[in-house]
Amino acid sequence: MTTPSAATPPSPTPAAPAADHTPVPSGTPHRRGSLGPVGLVLAGGISVQFGGALAVALIPRAGAVGVVTLRLLAAALVLLLICRPRLRGHSRTDWGTVVVFGITLAAMNGLFYQSVARIPLGPAVTLEVLGPLALSVLTSRRAINAVWAGLALAGVFLLGGGGFGALDPIGVAYALAAGAMWAAYIIFSARTGRRFPQADGLALAMVVAALLMLPLGVIESGAKLTDPVTIALGSAVAILSSVLPYTVELLALRRLPAATFAILMSLEPAVAATAGFLVLHQALSAVEALAIALVIAASMGAVRTQVGRGKAKRVEGDAA
Repeated sequence: MTTPSAATPPSPTPAAPAADHTPVPSGTPHRRGSLGPVGLVLAGGISVQFGGALAVALIPRAGAVGVVTLRLLAAALVLLLICRPRLRGHSRTDWGTVVVFGITLAAMNGLFYQSVARIPLGPAVTLEVLGPLALSVLTSRRAINAVWAGLALAGVFLLGGGGFGALDPIGVAYALAAGAMWAAYIIFSARTGRRFPQADGLALAMVVAALLMLPLGVIESGAKLTDPVTIALGSAVAILSSVLPYTVELLALRRLPAATFAILMSLEPAVAATAGFLVLHQALSAVEALAIALVIAASMGAVRTQVGRGKAKRVEGDAA
């Protein structure tokens, strides 16, 4: 899954670390420079999905909740060390926002790992990305979005074999619920980013998420969480799925427009399917590959529609 980064304004894909970045005008020849940030985002996406594949392999050893607990704890510790967020000077509303953000993070990760414990990684990410896609379609309110919604529904129908007979229905439900939490994450990520500098809000929310998951992880996995090999693998999942992507995306978004970032994130179901095949030997049928392609096309189309709408509004404003 795309593990969310620090807050940015709502978009059809998970938010990324807040950073000062100014989109380069379309007429400015920065072709060579643009390859750098795009490469960083792609590297971050690959890291996230291969981290997810490693997590799936770790689930039999520590349980789905145990893996989430290890991942969130390790990520929280690393982010606290890197960000060193300031605890004083924040209002009650600020802390309330961080707490809700942390609850959303815990729910999103917990639900997603319950999903991949039951269905393959590629279909799970494809179903999960419907949450941000639905948010994009609903907030845009343009007729063209009916096309993107139709494409996404066609992909979901194919993925489920006309009724999800080929997929565990509980796994499907978990993936869809994780998608809803992903959409909520986008909203609360943006609110947190407006109230806390840099990635401070993310670090604090990650602590909240880790503390929420810790008792559940202890109940499910118990002493398994203290096994050195399990801790090492869980820390690797945290680095691949959280710490490394946050860092490269932070660097990339200083030079890359958020809309371009969103389009690149729409490719994650394909990356997840590739990771599932290479690491977990989860092969896709031709129909499943077509389903994933339809959802990717719908996500990219929805992003481009939002970008076009924003440009049209700016042109109208300039003309006025």
